[in-house]
Amino acid sequence: MTDLFDHALQERLNREAPLAARMRPRSLSEFVGQEHIVGEGRLLSRAIQADRLFSSIILWGPPGTGKTTLAKVIAHHTESHFTTLSAVMSGKADLRQVLKEAHNRRRMYQMRTILFVDEVHRWNKAQQDALLPNVENGTITLIGATTENPYFEVIGALVSRSRVFQLKSLGDSAISTLLHRALADEERGYGYRTVNLNADAEAHLIRVAGGDARNALNALELAVESTPADADGCVRITLEVAQESIQRRAVLYDKDGDAHYDTISAFIKAVRGSDPDAALYWLAKMLYAGEDPRFILRRLLILAGEDIGLADPMGLVVANAAAQAFTFVGMPEGVYPIVEAVLYLTTAPKSNSAGAYFKAFDLIEKASRTNVPLHLKDGNRDSKALGHGKGYQYPHAHPDHFLPQQYLPDDLLGTYFYKPSSQGYEEEVEERLTRWRAAQRQALGITKTEDLPELSEAKIKDIKGKHKAGGK
Repeated sequence: MTDLFDHALQERLNREAPLAARMRPRSLSEFVGQEHIVGEGRLLSRAIQADRLFSSIILWGPPGTGKTTLAKVIAHHTESHFTTLSAVMSGKADLRQVLKEAHNRRRMYQMRTILFVDEVHRWNKAQQDALLPNVENGTITLIGATTENPYFEVIGALVSRSRVFQLKSLGDSAISTLLHRALADEERGYGYRTVNLNADAEAHLIRVAGGDARNALNALELAVESTPADADGCVRITLEVAQESIQRRAVLYDKDGDAHYDTISAFIKAVRGSDPDAALYWLAKMLYAGEDPRFILRRLLILAGEDIGLADPMGLVVANAAAQAFTFVGMPEGVYPIVEAVLYLTTAPKSNSAGAYFKAFDLIEKASRTNVPLHLKDGNRDSKALGHGKGYQYPHAHPDHFLPQQYLPDDLLGTYFYKPSSQGYEEEVEERLTRWRAAQRQALGITKTEDLPELSEAKIKDIKGKHKAGGK
């Protein structure tokens, strides 16, 4: 009797499930999109159809692109036992029970087990580690689904034992196919009703869905269910109805995930590349998605020093003023100082000459210790006994507040770390520095000079990492 009630309950839940769940494809022939991995003749398609999925796989892609659907299609095609866990809802005890049952099934019935783990990146390292020996010895074949980059969010040992398939946001034609299929299907969709989706409404649903099939079908369901039929019994979905049904696009932006880092990367590169329109677009996406404005402002402060520097010293001033103004004003009006800073920095002349510091750091790391020249040492303590500070000349006592004297250790004389750009204010700096260096070479008899080459991005990243570790 319990089974009968459970069956009736399941039937009712299936009928009342959201349209996106009811319309989920049940076979590869119904699957829409992702032709690059499940198209005719593709490896994964052949493996599914032949029930030869012996290797574990990880399905990686944005929401609504078919990861869970593809797993269910595999379940429909396979004779292996198929079981599902959600990394959000299940813990190590649940996994331990599944693995125990899989082991018994393999030992007693020689039956393979396919384990689908949704949002697998949400399991911690210990939970993911528990899968390893069972994947390794074939007790289970893993299908992991994740919206995050598995090469960062899934342990390397598990990734190395799996094939990673990247799913892409669905194209307009795929979304259109799914919408029309839902309208035509009499069993699971709205084929039993007369629904007219006009072209403008369809185009709006497709555009705002952003490649997310679930988003598009949810909007269609809301439009159909909330729109009364006309005198002819037809539910007419106009552009106005479609706009009401999907008023706000759910921007893909997990603050701890790929979309966060990819978007801030695009934003910084747009500012650095002097494209104010792109910079404003990525700024709007971040703020729309709920990014902390203070995070954006911190990145702008860094950019002002790294990418603008002395080409426009006001860049750092403007960025800092925007950060301070935001602390007083807050949102929503605080967006104005942020936008002002973004536009100023984007349209400012650019120079990365402040990166000269990393050349000096690199040299310090490579070279042996060098002594401070005697005349540069602190003369307040040991000037009489040791001669510290003897011979130092005070620049302000000379014309133009400059005189050519030695400031580097003896073995580094003539070594130039800083190379001014010819941009903005730094062009003036270059002219002065050229004169000062020429005078210094003449006064000190420097005949050999060396402009240290620019460091690679990888080397600079390595040095920055050492800064975070306390310079070790």
